[in-house]
Amino acid sequence: MGAGSSSSIHSADLPQLLCCACVEQSTVAMEETCGRYDTVLQPGCHFMPWCVGRRVAGYLSLRVQQLDVRCETKSKDNVFVTVVASVQYRAIADKAYDAFYRLSNAREQIQSYVFDVIRASVPNMNLDQVFEQKNEVARAVEEELAKAMTMYGYEIVQTLIVDIEPDEVVKRAMNDINAAARLRVAAAERAEADKIQQVKRAEGEAESKYLAGVGVARQRQAIVEGLRRFVPDEKSVMDMVLATQYFDTIRDIGATSRAATVFIPHGPAAVHDVAAQVRDGVLQAAAYAPGAGTK
Repeated sequence: MGAGSSSSIHSADLPQLLCCACVEQSTVAMEETCGRYDTVLQPGCHFMPWCVGRRVAGYLSLRVQQLDVRCETKSKDNVFVTVVASVQYRAIADKAYDAFYRLSNAREQIQSYVFDVIRASVPNMNLDQVFEQKNEVARAVEEELAKAMTMYGYEIVQTLIVDIEPDEVVKRAMNDINAAARLRVAAAERAEADKIQQVKRAEGEAESKYLAGVGVARQRQAIVEGLRRFVPDEKSVMDMVLATQYFDTIRDIGATSRAATVFIPHGPAAVHDVAAQVRDGVLQAAAYAPGAGTK
């Protein structure tokens, strides 16, 4: 054999040149005699006398293979979306003849059926339904592929919808809608929290003022009881109580940080005047009270 012819011989052809063929595990080979199908060769080493026209026409893998198909289509609400389907399939050993001879390209055939089913199913759904019912789309693809590919010697192991990609503009709009809804919820929660704080603060102030009023009332009652022991005249006791309240009021006005300048006439007679005014006010209120009668 010359040098020119020897250069076209590959290492994969050497077993057949030596009248033997090696078939790997999870693989079968198609044996032909003079161009006609003869039998399926199982894994192992087989005697192959090429000199009488016997040869290996090709090999068929029985392993599970995966094909990812990207299909662009339109939903019912006119949103363009790309659906990515992952199809896992394998050749059936008992139908190796059909898988090898009846189908020239299994991957293109599977891809065509996936396109057909997805483009028939997704246009009947809104975009939200496509996301919610992706398992139904995958099931429809798997059923259609199983019916079509079984006759060609292939088994569909599983079909998955692994990704759904809307148009980028639609995706941003969906994110904006989601963000706006979450912001509304957050604002409502913050408002509710502020309301609770204000209510609790008001309740605390009311309770504080009530307790302060009770304390002042008890303080004045104690003062009156103490003065009664030493001053028998009730009018003098009342004047002293009013004087004490008068000085407490002046002290409170001076202690507050928000107080402006207040001019109050003050002198020895001021206490007597204040006491007289308070006494007159109480008597007039009692006189004109309902059911008191006309004085």
